[in-house]
Amino acid sequence: MTSFVTSIDLKIADRLLSDLTEKGFAISQPQHTIFSAKAKGLSCTLYSSGKLLVQGKEMQSFIEFYLEPEILKSVVHTYPDLTLDKTPRIGIDESGKGDFFGPLCVAGVYADSEGISELQKMGVKDSKTLTDKTIAAIGTKIRNNFAHHIVKINPQKYNEIYAQFKNLNRLLAWGHATAIENLVQQTECRKVIIDQFANEEVVKTAVKRKRMEIELTQRHRGEEDVVVAAASILARQTFVEGLDKLGVEYGIPLPKGASQAVIKAGKLFVIKWGLSILPCVAKMHFKTIESIL
Repeated sequence: MTSFVTSIDLKIADRLLSDLTEKGFAISQPQHTIFSAKAKGLSCTLYSSGKLLVQGKEMQSFIEFYLEPEILKSVVHTYPDLTLDKTPRIGIDESGKGDFFGPLCVAGVYADSEGISELQKMGVKDSKTLTDKTIAAIGTKIRNNFAHHIVKINPQKYNEIYAQFKNLNRLLAWGHATAIENLVQQTECRKVIIDQFANEEVVKTAVKRKRMEIELTQRHRGEEDVVVAAASILARQTFVEGLDKLGVEYGIPLPKGASQAVIKAGKLFVIKWGLSILPCVAKMHFKTIESIL
């Protein structure tokens, strides 16, 4: 590996900066970073998002003897098999929840003990730490080699369903329960882990409505589990592909998120296609719509 990417709690950013300064690293602050530290054969950049990027020929020893024991408090990178839970399970995650344009996608992946080791070797990790290009490459491998199910709700259908649920978390819970139901039927596995997004009872209620008996674990930062991370990659790949397809179909590039660029694209869309067509590409309950109008 030529680079290592992880996420850290920004509460320990000052300690990390202090340690690197003491070790003789040259410190700078490029745009969108908290700091960038460089020494011979090594660079360490902490982004405002909490993403930490380590690169250079001295990377391995830096991770093994300082970063893991002192900062990460984990040896997942250096000794992955020692900490890897190989219990067969289903992982579920979503993408598109915070994006005004594009579909909402919930993905599920099943992996047995051998498959879990394979996901680790493939470089599977939280999709938020990966580029779209890497997500596409790894996502295709997951699709081809693992039992999976994807619930893709395009904007027009999303708006119809949201009008029925009148609550995003209940809609998400329905999507999670649907993906779980399909994979339980495919694999007969009943151990399920999801990235917790609401009160635990919301998903439990959706699962009960499906009349499923499963062992459900809901975890904050669930993508730290490699099977949930695999699901996050499939969900993100499906979302990006869906967003790009809508942009091509309507002749306007549709940005991710809900930023000023999104508002600008929304105004252009309304000028070109009219307000009545906007629900075909956008989630209409977002407050972003107020800025566009």
